[in-house]
Amino acid sequence: MTVWALPDRQTPAAPNGDDGSPGFGVYLHWPFCAAKCPYCDFNSHVRHRPVDQTAYAEAFQREMAHMRDMTGPRQVTSIFIGGGTPSLMAPEAVGVLLDAVAAHWTVAAGIEVTMEANPQSADAERFAGYRAVGVNRLSLGVQALNDADLKFLGRLHDANEARAAIELARRTFPRLSFDLIYARPGQTIAAWASELRDAIALAADHLSLYQLTIEDGTPFKALHEAGRIAMPDGDLASDLYAMTQEITADHGLPAYEVSNHAAPGAQSRHNLTYWRYGDYVGIGPGAHGRFSFADDAKKRVTMTERHPETWLDRTRRAGHGIVKTEALDRISQANEMLMMGLRLTEGLDLARHEALGGQPLDGSALQAMIDVGMVERIGNARIRATARGRIVLDSVIAELAR
Repeated sequence: MTVWALPDRQTPAAPNGDDGSPGFGVYLHWPFCAAKCPYCDFNSHVRHRPVDQTAYAEAFQREMAHMRDMTGPRQVTSIFIGGGTPSLMAPEAVGVLLDAVAAHWTVAAGIEVTMEANPQSADAERFAGYRAVGVNRLSLGVQALNDADLKFLGRLHDANEARAAIELARRTFPRLSFDLIYARPGQTIAAWASELRDAIALAADHLSLYQLTIEDGTPFKALHEAGRIAMPDGDLASDLYAMTQEITADHGLPAYEVSNHAAPGAQSRHNLTYWRYGDYVGIGPGAHGRFSFADDAKKRVTMTERHPETWLDRTRRAGHGIVKTEALDRISQANEMLMMGLRLTEGLDLARHEALGGQPLDGSALQAMIDVGMVERIGNARIRATARGRIVLDSVIAELAR
């Protein structure tokens, strides 16, 4: 068994900090959930019989080996186990996946290893097991801190369970993040301000704060179209966003990305890889990756089969579940980097963007965005969206993209 941290797995290292590079991440997608939330459009599936975790762990290893053949040797800077609900996995299965990553790529002691979990699957023995096999950052899907909204969102836990899970995670893992959804139907600015301050008081060093959106193909979409869910209007949504930025900054958790807030040094290394337009492999049902192949400098997109059982069968027959690949030309890569980089408070690296796309941003379009207060320069090397620009970021990106 691979030793993740010295001297043994029972004393795993705390996660290393951000070194400022785009990085190379490994994303592992566990697609199974105990229940499907009505707002969720992620690739998650409910199974009413026990999942054969051994079979799926073996399939992950097969697909990982195939991905390693495509990437060549790389230094992994972060691992993220998402879903679905990965905390439904046995710690031993998680350990198998992490050992496989270390067997295929170079992994340093103290690498950030994040795992998503839901409060209803939190218990001390399970959390200790995840910590022992190398997980050093937990991301809890809390979503709300009152029972009425948790019920509306289709969550299986109540507010007391959420608080207990946060406390348990804080005692077990060096780093903790949890998610909250705001701009919920009927939510006032005062109610959200109180809930947000309550969340900050729980002493998380990282918060992911998302406005509720109505996604195609979800039960909430049908309810919204039937007039049974009334979303906040644009002005209220903007006010909620602005207040969120103000309160988190005042309490030492400023935004480092549009929806993510962290204490100094507690930013998600893995998510920074996405936003800095680094390379990452996606392994598991429905996972996407973006990385340069070992024999080709072009960045390519990989997409795997979404249906878990079909993916499992494909890995047995072909050694992987990839169903589509796409080569990205230089302009496409530059546009993707622009889209991701403007989400960051640190902004977009202009020199890297120009080198990637083969040409600089259109000067007149950039100046127009600066003149109307949507974009600002950070010295001569970077640009970023302003507070006003982040609210209408899609429009700003459309003006600047090639």
